[in-house]
Amino acid sequence: MSEPRKGLIRRFFGAIWRVYKGFRATVLNLLFIFIVAIVVTAMFSGEDEVQIADTAALVLNLNGDLVEEKRWVDPVSAAVNESLGAGEESPEVLVSDVVKVIKTATTDNRIQAMVLDVSGLAGASIDKLKRVGEAIEGFKAAGKKVFSHGAYYGQTQYYLASYADEISLSPMGAVILEGYGSYPMYYKEALEKLKVNTHVFRVGTYKSAVEPFLRNDMSEAAKEANIAWLSDLWATYKQDVSSRRGFELSNFDETYEALFQKLQAADGDTAQYAINNNYADNIATREQFRQKLIGIVGENDKHTYNHVSFNDYAKYAIPNSNFVNPLTSKVAVVVARGMIVDGSAKAGTIGGDSTAALLRRARFDEKVKAVVLRIDSGGGSAFASEVIGQEITLLREAGKPVIASMGAVAASGGYWIAAPANEIWAAPTTITGSIGIFGLLHTLENSLDTLGLNVDGVGTTELAGLSSGLPLYKGLNDKAKDVFQLLIERGYSEFLTMVGSNRNMSVSEVDAVAQGRVWTGSTALELGLVDKLGTFDEAIAAAAEKAGLDNYDVQVITQELSPTEQMLKELFGSAQANGWLPQVQASPEQRMLQRVSKQLRQDFVILNQFNDPNGIYSYCVTCTVN
Repeated sequence: MSEPRKGLIRRFFGAIWRVYKGFRATVLNLLFIFIVAIVVTAMFSGEDEVQIADTAALVLNLNGDLVEEKRWVDPVSAAVNESLGAGEESPEVLVSDVVKVIKTATTDNRIQAMVLDVSGLAGASIDKLKRVGEAIEGFKAAGKKVFSHGAYYGQTQYYLASYADEISLSPMGAVILEGYGSYPMYYKEALEKLKVNTHVFRVGTYKSAVEPFLRNDMSEAAKEANIAWLSDLWATYKQDVSSRRGFELSNFDETYEALFQKLQAADGDTAQYAINNNYADNIATREQFRQKLIGIVGENDKHTYNHVSFNDYAKYAIPNSNFVNPLTSKVAVVVARGMIVDGSAKAGTIGGDSTAALLRRARFDEKVKAVVLRIDSGGGSAFASEVIGQEITLLREAGKPVIASMGAVAASGGYWIAAPANEIWAAPTTITGSIGIFGLLHTLENSLDTLGLNVDGVGTTELAGLSSGLPLYKGLNDKAKDVFQLLIERGYSEFLTMVGSNRNMSVSEVDAVAQGRVWTGSTALELGLVDKLGTFDEAIAAAAEKAGLDNYDVQVITQELSPTEQMLKELFGSAQANGWLPQVQASPEQRMLQRVSKQLRQDFVILNQFNDPNGIYSYCVTCTVN
């Protein structure tokens, strides 16, 4: 090749390289400027002061699931997802924040009314809704009116709306109260088609956590247990709603025939059906509802009623950082929400080590005189549950009483960590019990054979390769299965013994109400599995009383963010809050696919979190309602 031609090629590729370097430098510089702008703005621009008219309504427009503790969300991932239109799939709202906002509004003379906008409310257990409802009752007791208006009320939304003085419905609106159900997805046939072998080791007639991998349908034993506690929940729901709305229990439609007849009487008009059934008080358009509220609290410059949203009022009612008085005695609260896993875990999942560390902080804090463990968990790792249980025992030995306060669910491992407490408090609708354990292993020897893959070799003993996961590829022989079953039976025996020693029950008495069966809190009280029925606040008061405290503060002990995590949270949280990240709305088709795939992802996330070092689990898969 001639020298001039070589020089031309060098210059050509040199130019491309310079363009690339220039483009890369420009992008990096713009990104740097963007980040600096966010940091500077976050540092020097404080929160805008919330503007509230002299007379206004608090709009309780909750968006997401009501939870005891928000799960940890990586701020960088959240910001990226937000910018791509994915957003947060299941946003969460702390029930304690909602209660605090309502209680502040109750004594705020500017807030003259409350509007329940429940359209964005997603999942919420009855016990959480009751906590919010009690705060609403206090608001009403102060002489302030509560209104609810919406187009559609599902079962969860309507339970909260039933606390309102008046429920109005859009002309094309509907109220659908369908009852409770538990409908897990079953994978037996799918696993067989994939030639995946499922090995289950369990104890307990009612331990149905592994049924989705062994059957194509729910067993009769599981149906018997599940319909019992589901019926208890539904009975509580009907009693609570009917008493607030002033109609008979028979008013609820529980068959298609009854629903059809009432809809036919309303000429198929779902809004009129709701009026006829006393589910709603009147039918009103949004404009009619706005005019009604304008007559009560006045009109703003946007031609609607004076109001402040939940999020805006929360900025006023809830301080960014809670001041801890160093002089007062404390009742510490540790929240245990989510699946129980071995090791450390972020908020929203219960790590054996990380949750034990929170309890240990309470044990060595001289100002902490008592502890309330707030549980909302269907269980998980048996080993991690025992790690937490041991720390509770150490708290008691240190002279600090521990009250286990059960929320929506405290079953299997959730009951394991409650048992060592001085007292166990539950809500009547708490799903608890499920005292049983299991081991679950899927092996792929047949799948690999279909693909022409084989695993072979030698070892000095029959056990060689066990810890490295060899059974996953080679399968389990009968002798190995006998070993695993023996370990599960031993684990179940230890579970029964631990519960019996802490509950002053014999092993046979515990076994009679165990076997993996699920109970509601009301039934668990009769069976001796819990001590008292009561609210979270009552459990805190009981802990203070046991510690002999008259004056005390409640201190929630949480995991501390590292300096880097705190900076990223503030940095990207500020970006999202100020709308600097572009947002794309998901299409209806995308939202439909998200709902369809949610159950699948939930089940396999649960499997992915099974990390007990001994492979032994105490988990209740059916302790959710649909």
